[in-house]
Amino acid sequence: MKQIHVELGNDSYEIYIENGLLDRAGNYIRSLTKAETVAIITDSTLEPLYGKRLERSLQQAGFRTGCIVIPAGEAYKNANQLLDIYQKLSDLGITRSDMIITFGGGVVGDLGGFAAATFLRGVPFVQIATSIIAQVDSSVGGKVAIDLPSGKNQAGAFYQPKAVLIDPDLLQTLPERFVRDGLGEVIKYGCIRDAGLFSLMETLDEHSITSHWDEIIETCCRIKADVVEHDVYDMGERMILNFGHTIGHAIERLYGFGHYTHGEGVAIGMALLTARTEALGLTEAGTARRLVDILKRYHLPYTVDASADDLLPYIGHDKKKRGSHMTLIILNRIGSCRLLPVELADLSTYITGGTPS
Repeated sequence: MKQIHVELGNDSYEIYIENGLLDRAGNYIRSLTKAETVAIITDSTLEPLYGKRLERSLQQAGFRTGCIVIPAGEAYKNANQLLDIYQKLSDLGITRSDMIITFGGGVVGDLGGFAAATFLRGVPFVQIATSIIAQVDSSVGGKVAIDLPSGKNQAGAFYQPKAVLIDPDLLQTLPERFVRDGLGEVIKYGCIRDAGLFSLMETLDEHSITSHWDEIIETCCRIKADVVEHDVYDMGERMILNFGHTIGHAIERLYGFGHYTHGEGVAIGMALLTARTEALGLTEAGTARRLVDILKRYHLPYTVDASADDLLPYIGHDKKKRGSHMTLIILNRIGSCRLLPVELADLSTYITGGTPS
């Protein structure tokens, strides 16, 4: 079992990474709370696969359980689903001395976490991450949110979990497309902070990577924990975690949530932005080619038909906008990045569609 401490003062918590952890989840959670009731928020794909195992583990630890199942997919990370969750939490009789468990990937963690942050002005919650994106990224750091018609994650909060539980065995049932989806975020971590991770990914493929999940998950979680500890509220260094996301979120929104997965959007965003910054002399020569090559290796998209004019209206709603400028995250080289404030009027210089050159 691997354990990572996230030091945030009174909001500190542990990340546990262990094969087979799902069947022991009840004991971990019982050590955190005296709650009588836990509400499990999960989705319609995961519940038939693993829902009963989790409930059994929790009941064996003395919890009364209730399960709230939402439709699977980013399209359902919205206000209507949030209101439905509130009602079901109320029907279960959840109080502030009880606990919520978000059991799923990034959508469940974001939506369920936002429900936990806001129902009764805050109910403690635990993240049990089941997808690669959730295990390497979204379950850590306390960002919870829903999407609005105007943009992704535009209504949200910072609300830290009491623990994050990660069972790599759950990845065995992940559909192939969502394995690739998660690898977009793994590649991001190599790009911004760990050249060794990027190099490792260059030597693996979609088959051989399965024997390295523990190592990869731990590396990504340690990077994110370190960044979050230095910048909890995303006002400076933590922005580096959004490399590729400014364009990626715009692509998700432009094409309608579900056409491109989150990781696919991020992959395209990383490739397009790095092609431009390298052409502008801001990024080491050859970086964009290495990035495109690794995206191809894992069958991730690196281009899109949309033009800069198509993307810019959605980028204007990005959370990294501050007054009249936007902060872009750009690579110096693989493993090193920096923040680049750009005037909104100059964004078209950096934001492009088409194929990276």
